[in-house]
Amino acid sequence: MRLVFLRSWILLHISTRLNLTILSEFLSKLMRLPVSFFDVKQFGDIMQRIGDHRRIESFLTGQTLSVVFSLFNLVVFGFVLAYYHLSIFAVAVGASVLYAVWVILFLKQRRKMDTKRFDVSSANQSQLVQLIQGMQDIKLSGAETSKRWEWERTQARLFKWSIKSLSLSQFQQAGALLINQSKNIFITFLAAKAVVDGQLTLGGMMSVQYILGQFNAPIEQMIGFLQSWQDAQISLERLNEVHGLADEEPANEIRRKEWNNQQDIHLTKVTYTYPGAGNEPVLKNINLTIPHGQTTAIVGTSGSGKTTLLKLLLRFYEPQSGSISLKKQLVNPLGVENLYLLPGKASELNLKYISHKAWRQQCGVVMQEGFIFSDTIARNIAVADEIIDQERLYQAAHLANIHEFIESLPLGYYTKIGAEGNGISQGQKQRILIARSVYKNPQLLLFDEATNALDANNEAVIIRNLEEFFQGRTVVVVAHRLSTVKHADQIVVMEKGEVVEVGTHAELVFAKGKYFKLVSNQLELAV
Repeated sequence: MRLVFLRSWILLHISTRLNLTILSEFLSKLMRLPVSFFDVKQFGDIMQRIGDHRRIESFLTGQTLSVVFSLFNLVVFGFVLAYYHLSIFAVAVGASVLYAVWVILFLKQRRKMDTKRFDVSSANQSQLVQLIQGMQDIKLSGAETSKRWEWERTQARLFKWSIKSLSLSQFQQAGALLINQSKNIFITFLAAKAVVDGQLTLGGMMSVQYILGQFNAPIEQMIGFLQSWQDAQISLERLNEVHGLADEEPANEIRRKEWNNQQDIHLTKVTYTYPGAGNEPVLKNINLTIPHGQTTAIVGTSGSGKTTLLKLLLRFYEPQSGSISLKKQLVNPLGVENLYLLPGKASELNLKYISHKAWRQQCGVVMQEGFIFSDTIARNIAVADEIIDQERLYQAAHLANIHEFIESLPLGYYTKIGAEGNGISQGQKQRILIARSVYKNPQLLLFDEATNALDANNEAVIIRNLEEFFQGRTVVVVAHRLSTVKHADQIVVMEKGEVVEVGTHAELVFAKGKYFKLVSNQLELAV
């Protein structure tokens, strides 16, 4: 009893440690991958790979330990059986080899079935998550029936592959049963004949039958080990597919973690195309200077590349051609401004030589698809801090004009929001995201439609609050509203992935180009 308890305790301890190690390593790897990986991978695919660790754990803790004892029993009872009757031993070994060969013949087909089931299960899990997350739009579109049918078709495909897998398993087991039963009948015949011929006593025959049972058990366990080994190998390959991907920041490359923040950002002939998006670049030959300590607004029609440009500035993607670098502005003795040292000089630093993490720590960001965690409001503002700086927390909330709302809640800043907490409006969500970006006290702020869900009064208050905070910081704002961009030091107009105009609000209105049309259309809509 104590031995069984000790064995169970050891296995539980080992399996728990393995679980923690495998999942921790996998999650750590996911954290090191570039954002582009998550753009193309389905949620269900990642979750299925995480679930695969169970098969690896089962193989390492259960099967591996059992097969050691099985091998020992096989050798011992094999010798005993050979001692009693060599012919019976030869038949048992031959049939066991045939049994093993029969199982091995199905391994390739089992792998194929497992891969198909994995793909369909991944699609099923992704589809289920989409159904739950998109329930509001499904109801608004009256698409309940069509979406349920889509899900049922996925279930039908999953059922189809499950049936095929079951049929293969049943056929394999039927063949194995035929081999084993034939072996038992033939060995019984040989043992009975040996008794009749006087080679074995009746007691010896009973001993042989017992020994044969003890000999067969390890064979069954080893066959099970072989199948578990294949399952674990397939699961390990799936995990290694992710582990084998290049990190966003390779460990063998040394990147700078400190640099002069008082520099302009230069984009030189930057071109970018999304993977799998054909040959049409999203950004085409972008040449742009983002001055330090000033506000640059980026405007343009939908699909013009504004958000993609921000993501390149955040190092989520790397340009296929061209460069993004930091350059210190010089004023020469003759008074000619905007003069920059040539490429390769000490004052120019390409962003690719800067650590991704260190760069983003200097960036305060509000994206259109900003995420709210299922946690307290305080933790959603100070996401990266273990110990929250209360003074910075309150200052960030005041600047985002959300302090009064938070204080009106029963638990204040420690009210839980998100999927498992209180629901918040889109406007409140945006203000929390603005507070999050301000809390970091960054040198570079990037806002992508950061106030499009706010009413005019809230937007005006926040813009007024942020004006002082923006002093001495580089700010890049993507927006459509005239009220958000007209006071920017520089306005960049984009169209079809290209920069078509650069200037102040007054200069661009006077030029009566693309910006003038955008402003005119907005004013007409406002009338």
